[in-house]
Amino acid sequence: MSKKPTAKKKAATKPAKAKPAKAKPMSPEKRLKELGIVLPQIPTPMANYVPFVRTGKLVFLSGQGPRRADGSLYTGKVGTEVSVQDAYEHARLVGLGLLATLRAAAGSLDKVKRAVKLLGMVNDGPGFTDQPKVINGCSDLLVEVLGERGRHARSAVGMGGLPGNITVEIEAIFELI
Repeated sequence: MSKKPTAKKKAATKPAKAKPAKAKPMSPEKRLKELGIVLPQIPTPMANYVPFVRTGKLVFLSGQGPRRADGSLYTGKVGTEVSVQDAYEHARLVGLGLLATLRAAAGSLDKVKRAVKLLGMVNDGPGFTDQPKVINGCSDLLVEVLGERGRHARSAVGMGGLPGNITVEIEAIFELI
């Protein structure tokens, strides 16, 4: 018996799956507006230093303390005179000051590639161990405003004292686009 030639069936091809469009991260400047956050004025240095140094694509921000709207600083020992929650809010205030200084250095927060490193110092006494909880006030703000670009390496340390008895001082390093 002879077999009739049969047409080869074409393998069913599946349409190529469209890659999901990567959501473009929101502009940090737009995010500030969405959150209703107004950055403060950059504080005047208290001694012989500058608020920031820009070298290549890196910006080094000098340490800042927690400023009230009138320019005065929050003071006291965290854990005895100041609660961890209040100190968390103080660290968030410092974060606002750091973002204001970063905007001045870069021209816009939209030019930030990433937060690189924070050094958070807490004015506390013997036996206090919640420094990371305090400095989260600043870290949480950076992620809230900058998104994934706000995640950073960090040190949170206790100090026997800080200038003017301020509750926290934070310095930062950022990379620009």
